[in-house]
Amino acid sequence: MRLCLNTLPQSLLPAYDPEAHGIGILHLGLGAFHRAHQAAYTDDALAAEGGDWRILGVSLRSTDIIDALAAQDGLFTLTERADTDRTRVIAAIGETLAAARDSEAVRAALARPEIRVITLTVTEKAYGIDRAAMDIDPAHPDVDRDLKDPRHANGVLALLVEGLRRRQKAGLPAPAILCCDNLPENGALLRAGVLGFARRIDAGLAEWIAANVAFPSSMVDRITPAATDATADRIKDLFGVTDTAAIECEAFSQWVIEDNFPQGRPAWDAAGALFVQDVAPYERMKLRMLNGAHSLIAYAGFIAGHEFVRDAMQDAPLVALVDRHMKAAAAGLGALGDIDLDAYRHALLARFANRSIAHQTYQIAMDGTEKLPQRIFAPALEAGTDIDAFAFATAAWMRYCTGIDEQGRPYDLRDPRAAEIHAALKGATTAGAICDALIGLPDLFPKALKENPSFRQACTDRLQIMLARGMTRAIAQEPL
Repeated sequence: MRLCLNTLPQSLLPAYDPEAHGIGILHLGLGAFHRAHQAAYTDDALAAEGGDWRILGVSLRSTDIIDALAAQDGLFTLTERADTDRTRVIAAIGETLAAARDSEAVRAALARPEIRVITLTVTEKAYGIDRAAMDIDPAHPDVDRDLKDPRHANGVLALLVEGLRRRQKAGLPAPAILCCDNLPENGALLRAGVLGFARRIDAGLAEWIAANVAFPSSMVDRITPAATDATADRIKDLFGVTDTAAIECEAFSQWVIEDNFPQGRPAWDAAGALFVQDVAPYERMKLRMLNGAHSLIAYAGFIAGHEFVRDAMQDAPLVALVDRHMKAAAAGLGALGDIDLDAYRHALLARFANRSIAHQTYQIAMDGTEKLPQRIFAPALEAGTDIDAFAFATAAWMRYCTGIDEQGRPYDLRDPRAAEIHAALKGATTAGAICDALIGLPDLFPKALKENPSFRQACTDRLQIMLARGMTRAIAQEPL
């Protein structure tokens, strides 16, 4: 029996009548994280204060999730994994579209007058934005293709621009466009990409967008592992229904949003979201404390033989280094009036140790050259002479970059600069040579850090121990 409104067990019924609420949000990127995070917040907002704020969900690549949700009235189960699991049904998704099957329907939906907020979770790679230039990346395949035929757009930036063009032509109000990807200053970044694309095809449209479209920033947080067969099996065993869109996540959730929605928004604050004037301090907190510690766990834990974060958090000496790392990161943040950084640190330690969440260290380790500048290198510059925590994390990444585990088995770095890393390390056999080669990669380490001999030596010394004695010994020997 498939999950749908007329087969739901009484315990799983939504706290509101889904059919009584219209569509108000269009979301691009209908993956597990959106459904565990923004869709769950919207579900709670609808239950708390109502409104026509259900979601039109768009899958840009896959059709599987669209087919699964279409067969289930848009419903899916969300299980929050903790000491005591909690399962609920999310009813916030009212319509779905697959861009791979009907991209024109997506372009038309972006211009529907009832759409007042557009949200996105598409990952950084999908945007085609050059952060350094704060402009489009003309070499990105989607951008290159769509610039040649913008009216039949398929890429993220071109879809948004075409939808806005149609709204301008129809005399419709501009929506707020809210990036929910884990990117620093994501609102400003997305605005730069949309304007950069628009300027190249229609200067007047670009001016209208600049004057009318809001691009609020947001910071999102909820660990959401990929669903497995066991996820659906658990729902079948518990409730006797088949849910092919079932997902699970941790119980913790956080959403900090810049309050800039000219056409209104759901009552996400009633669901626990924090609305602020400036998201940047909260982004730095998450990037440096949570994500920075995650990178440390990923590289040191993976090399030490820990498959999952939860396993690494059973390694007491490594946990001590994780705690030290977060304290060092917090020291450079300053005070956040509505968040206790010590309490946040303790919450992170508990979240990482959650035995119900299987978050692979190897998965977190991917794309290191894109992640480490914000997570590790930036706070290292602010830490003054206390650089040990960041030097250890950097050395662990350097050890990972060798591409050989401690049993002599090779692995794929899964990094956009992997070929460049391999070329730089060719012939580098000592800790000093490896450290010099990686610090010398162009446009990776900040100049002040590259030219800091204390940091370079601290990384080299730790890498030497990792190479000669193994990661477990290096973790145990690290002074606290």
